[in-house]
Amino acid sequence: MEMTQLIAFGANLLFVLALGWYLITNLQWYDYRIERVVLRHHKTWWHALYFIIPFILYYALGVYGPFVLVAYIPFLYLWHAKLDKKLVLTWRVKRFLILLFSITLFLNILLMLKGLSDIYSVFIPLALAYLASWGVEKFLFLMYKREAKHRIEAMQDLTIICVTGSYGKTSMKNFIAQILDEKFNVYATPRSVNTLGGIIRDVNESLPLNTQVYICEAGAREIGDIYAITQLLNPQIVVVGKVGPQHLEYFKTLERIKQTKLEIIHSNRLQKAFIHTSVTDVPHDKVTFFGDEIKNLDATLEGTDFDLSLDDVNHHFHTSVLGGFQTMNINAAILIAHELGMSVEEIEKAVYHLKSVEHRLQRIDAGGKIILDDGYNGNIDGMLEGVRLCSLHSGRKVIVTPGLVESTAELNSQLIEAINGVFDVAIITGELNAEQFKSELKVNEVVMLADKGQLVKTLGEVTRAGDIILFANDAPNFI
Repeated sequence: MEMTQLIAFGANLLFVLALGWYLITNLQWYDYRIERVVLRHHKTWWHALYFIIPFILYYALGVYGPFVLVAYIPFLYLWHAKLDKKLVLTWRVKRFLILLFSITLFLNILLMLKGLSDIYSVFIPLALAYLASWGVEKFLFLMYKREAKHRIEAMQDLTIICVTGSYGKTSMKNFIAQILDEKFNVYATPRSVNTLGGIIRDVNESLPLNTQVYICEAGAREIGDIYAITQLLNPQIVVVGKVGPQHLEYFKTLERIKQTKLEIIHSNRLQKAFIHTSVTDVPHDKVTFFGDEIKNLDATLEGTDFDLSLDDVNHHFHTSVLGGFQTMNINAAILIAHELGMSVEEIEKAVYHLKSVEHRLQRIDAGGKIILDDGYNGNIDGMLEGVRLCSLHSGRKVIVTPGLVESTAELNSQLIEAINGVFDVAIITGELNAEQFKSELKVNEVVMLADKGQLVKTLGEVTRAGDIILFANDAPNFI
């Protein structure tokens, strides 16, 4: 093989792998669904810049080696370096990259042996690797699903609680786990694991065999997603939290969102369903509605107090968890604990000791500043409560937010109006809602940050001791 052929051979291999790296990164962000990457990507212009144009230039320039080594790979590396949600090298990703490397190498050698080494393919190895990866993952998924089903069925004394809703699923799950942990051996899905694939993996790899209560969060992007989770787990107790216009770009209407969330009641072992009043008012002998029972609510920067009636007796609860809206999630946790036989005294004690869920109105005091980390909250109710809590602070108020994601312009306007009435400084991150915030914000100082890499420096310049800083939502920069 001549040197020029060797360079072209290696350049083609590197170029295809680089395109594959871009492709699998985007697939991982969008649950490995190619239609979402193509049709619902938040920055479709990235596809043109990092995939389509390089693909065209690769053939148009006719100088494969210099283009790949000098231009495209450094260009792609800089893009990847700026991502705040980088590719995680899971086994699925590794299998895809190994398949892509093997197929590309095989095709290149085949073309070289046939004397066609000047027309190395790019699209064919990518397409074959994607299809082969899809087939492998489908087979493994079915195998792991069967394994998870058998594991659950073998744990005959296991009580399964499944939680869904538009807002607060993760908080509700964690509050249920913390309260029930006072009496039972509890295991809850970690972090925000809430897809069928994630739950299957969690059951197979992490669910201890001595667990008495398994608490699972169920999320959805399409009708049928929650039904599939319900058919896998067949939970005895289900919770549907508050439902609102979250993920409208996927479901199109609020009624479709409600329909999807209510799929959770289709469990073969259902004993009790706790459903928020925002979802439905259709009575059922196994359904208890909640959401309007909280009385005498007092939510401050120091904690939350409220009254709740159990068995027609009024009880007072205190928690250090911030945010009046969190009482809805705590309410559901209290009802489940009561259903499972915990005494009111045990429940009161557990509520008192509840810890805030990380990045959900989590208070941090540092450097003379109060930081409210609400980075994992992306719904209007939670964000408005964060704004209200900041209004209780006597010093300067700073908000860092990209606004609402996967929501509506009307709700973002509602958020902006609340911000205008409270904050002295607004730092707007990302480009998704930048134009709307730029035109509607009326605070004293507005900082627009397209690159979140400048956030730490910016905070150092615009904040000082005595400030309260609210991090409201934290969308990754691919959004």
